[in-house]
Amino acid sequence: MSNEDYAVDHRVNATDDAVHSAWDNGLEPVLTVEPGDVVQFECRDATDGQLDPDSTAADVAALDVDPVHPLTGPVAVDGARPGDVLRVDLLDLEHEGWGYTLVLPGELGLGLLPEAFPEPELYVWDLDGDVGRFANGIEVALAPFPGTIGVAPAADGAHDTNPPRSVGGNLDVKHLRAGSTLYLPVAVEDALFSVGDCHAAQGDGEVCVSGVEAPMTVTCRFDLQSGKSIEQPRFETTGPFTPTGRDEPTYGTTGIAADPLEATRAAIRHMIDHLHEDRGLSRSEAYVLCSAAVDLKISQAVNVPNWTVAAYLPESIFPET
Repeated sequence: MSNEDYAVDHRVNATDDAVHSAWDNGLEPVLTVEPGDVVQFECRDATDGQLDPDSTAADVAALDVDPVHPLTGPVAVDGARPGDVLRVDLLDLEHEGWGYTLVLPGELGLGLLPEAFPEPELYVWDLDGDVGRFANGIEVALAPFPGTIGVAPAADGAHDTNPPRSVGGNLDVKHLRAGSTLYLPVAVEDALFSVGDCHAAQGDGEVCVSGVEAPMTVTCRFDLQSGKSIEQPRFETTGPFTPTGRDEPTYGTTGIAADPLEATRAAIRHMIDHLHEDRGLSRSEAYVLCSAAVDLKISQAVNVPNWTVAAYLPESIFPET
């Protein structure tokens, strides 16, 4: 949330004619705005309404993944031209009181450890203000942000929303919360901005392939920077840069391997071991919690042949004993 004063100039509701699940510069804009305008976007959850607060793991197994990442838009920014930079001030993000974290069937090969979690899982979160409630009395600090945010690519045709792109997309940068500013390279006339896939919280890594997914309202202000170009997204943010927004006792595990992906997997496997053996969570609950509240960091990339990846768990999320 943001305390900044502003007036909303336009609202885009998540109606069928304003929601799409692919990046495509041939889509007709649902709205044209001027630089300086403030736009409020209604965003569906990442499964396009296939899950709700009463859903179970059986519903995850039956998911249609085609409409994953429904995006609201596109919105044309009048005057934007290829080579310009679109400035997006994220003013406010509001959740609707619930969210979920899912683990897709391991056979799909998604997430960091699909072979260790072959069965679908679902955890539905109660979101209360700035807190998300988890199992065993655990409370995770919320920091809402849009997981997918960007402009249309230069290449014609429909493009998958899953990989991030040079024009934005599925960035999953959790520090793009209210009060931050995102800079996007404009690739087509009028930019054609879209947003969605909102998360109420996420650990850096999003290891089980979902954060705390939630339907949400996102409010943005647009501006243009001409005569300056960037190759890929940039941003300004004040953080916070820890899962809870403060310095505090943290439990860490490390992964060490010649392949950074394998080092990352090892760090998360070791954290799951800790949460299961020392904190009493089931292994699937531990995997979900890692995706929602554990931050991954590259500790070193120069001591060849091995990389060190560390996983950080804030201990304040656990109830006092």
